[in-house]
Amino acid sequence: MKESYLGVDVCNHSYVSLTHLIKDDIDRNRQSCIVAVNPEKVLKAQADDNLRQLLNQATYQIPDGVGILIASKFKKGLIKERVTGIDMLLALCEMAEKHDKTVFLYGAKPGVGEKARENLLKTFPSLRVVGVMDGYEKNHQKILDTINLAKPDILFVGLGSPRQEYWILENMPQLNVRIFQGVGGSFDVLSGNIKRAPRFFRKSGLEWLYRLGKEPYRIKRQLKLPLFLFKVLTKG
Repeated sequence: MKESYLGVDVCNHSYVSLTHLIKDDIDRNRQSCIVAVNPEKVLKAQADDNLRQLLNQATYQIPDGVGILIASKFKKGLIKERVTGIDMLLALCEMAEKHDKTVFLYGAKPGVGEKARENLLKTFPSLRVVGVMDGYEKNHQKILDTINLAKPDILFVGLGSPRQEYWILENMPQLNVRIFQGVGGSFDVLSGNIKRAPRFFRKSGLEWLYRLGKEPYRIKRQLKLPLFLFKVLTKG
């Protein structure tokens, strides 16, 4: 089931239910795409119809932002928890290890994906990572050929948003991949280049506050949250 905020769809699945759906997509040989939705993206989509259509074309729009959770509560929706991009990636890797599915990491700067793979394998020793490619490769056909040769069940694309979502939807028909997820800067976090907020901040929905303390320049982005909530309450 999906809810809509200012014309942008958001799924109300939990990590568990979504992981089951995605495993079923793989088993049934269905292509599906996961995008993360937060208040900033929803507001951008108000002025960019292409972005709105892009987000709504995805199979699953995960509520990656405490603002979406708050909006759902205001509107008496069914979204009960955030589903962050990086934690969804980890949930899919856990499922892939358990059920012998394969993954491919595409994106980020040279060397970052390799380090991310190394750290993923520390957590999921039996995970089959069948390929890694940085996001600076210029030969488009080489990118497609490399991914197709590896035949991954799941392709994680870390090119930044919305570039990665446009890339996924443009190239899905040409790729022998079942599941696509845009993961933003997750490879940088997994590699250790960027440190995540402590667990307390993540679990309490205050990761934004931790990041604001580390990066004060983000204040302009954080101020979009009350604007988003105001528009949701007045316009839906």
